[in-house]
Amino acid sequence: MEKKILEVKGLKTYFYTEDGIAAAVDGVDFEVAKKETLGIVGESGCGKSVTALSIMGLLESPPAQIAAGEIIFKGEDLLKKSDKERRNIRGNEISMIFQEPMTSLNPVLSVGNQIGEVLRIHQRLKKQEAADKTIELLDLVGIPLPERRIKEFPHQLSGGIRQRVMIAIALACNPSLIIADEPTTALDVTIQAQILELMKDLKEKLNTAIMLITHDLGLIAEVAQNVMVMYAGQIVEYADVDRLFEQTMHPYTIGLLESIPGVDLEIDRLDVIKGLVPNLYDLPQGCRFHPRCKDARTVCKEKEPKLYDLKGHKVRCFKYSGTW
Repeated sequence: MEKKILEVKGLKTYFYTEDGIAAAVDGVDFEVAKKETLGIVGESGCGKSVTALSIMGLLESPPAQIAAGEIIFKGEDLLKKSDKERRNIRGNEISMIFQEPMTSLNPVLSVGNQIGEVLRIHQRLKKQEAADKTIELLDLVGIPLPERRIKEFPHQLSGGIRQRVMIAIALACNPSLIIADEPTTALDVTIQAQILELMKDLKEKLNTAIMLITHDLGLIAEVAQNVMVMYAGQIVEYADVDRLFEQTMHPYTIGLLESIPGVDLEIDRLDVIKGLVPNLYDLPQGCRFHPRCKDARTVCKEKEPKLYDLKGHKVRCFKYSGTW
């Protein structure tokens, strides 16, 4: 296996509010190797984006606080670094592609200014050098007429071009790790395919690792090497992509897969996972998924299962405890 770029150990990110304490991320462990794409899936409210923002150091405190754990990037714990040291890493060695480019890009600055700012701050490039590098980056991510595009503003660009601009910003400093948070959600299917192909090509060219956060298991099957399924702030299943799809173990992951439309036109209704992700201020006792689980037993309602490691395939379910 390639050398580890990132190791997250026992990460707990809580939100302290007037309503109580919300355990948005509750004891998460995972790693990302060089040139790996790790897919992170789960419904909204399961802790995927909060995990990413914890790594980036972009959570507002208060109310957010990293209560425990380690975020080890290239052998050093980011949580032990000063705000200045983390700012030097953020955008330089770790970059993030945000979910909606129209709201992530500054509407009153040209594309060239926004990419150039990253280059001037982190790479100490002069104005003309930054402009030249910006044109190279726009060309690299497949934007036509880059010399013209650097003068344009986000509202003048299509959704696909805006997302390519976001990727160009993320790539500006040749980061070792890119965190892509739902990078294709707002795009049509054709543009989604183009963006995914672009990310795969750039990963190979630049030896960059990617954390891909998405709801789309089809997308994960296409681009990821390993998959982490999250539910209510915890990892419920973790395996390489082939094992996860061929030997799906956790009832939640099974439910997600069964809810994907197939090619069978005789199906009247899609399968659904009944109920909702639990309120983080009022988590159920025992297994957090048991109120929605078809296979739940008494033990599931009374005790919280640990993450069982079955020869590299990890699953948080009493079915695999040996006492089921």
